[in-house]
Amino acid sequence: MSYSVEYSKQAVKFLKKLDRTAKILIKEWIENNLIGCTNPFDKGKSLTGDKKGYWRYRVENYRIICEIEQDKLIITIIEVGHRSTVYKRFKQ
Repeated sequence: MSYSVEYSKQAVKFLKKLDRTAKILIKEWIENNLIGCTNPFDKGKSLTGDKKGYWRYRVENYRIICEIEQDKLIITIIEVGHRSTVYKRFKQ
């Protein structure tokens, strides 16, 4: 069974603000690594502390914060951003 990907409003908003090169890089990474994958856990790393239960993926200097629903086979992209600011903006 393969996973599908959904985007939160914050993630879509940030992606629209990105320059064209970074936007293409992130979207291609999502298409090649998350959409249709059978195991999204092997490409990411689980977050700890108060963000436990969420996962992050590294795409060069950007991070993709996700929630993975195993029972529904859905990866929800919660936040996308530069590695220096994404965790500060990410609120549960």
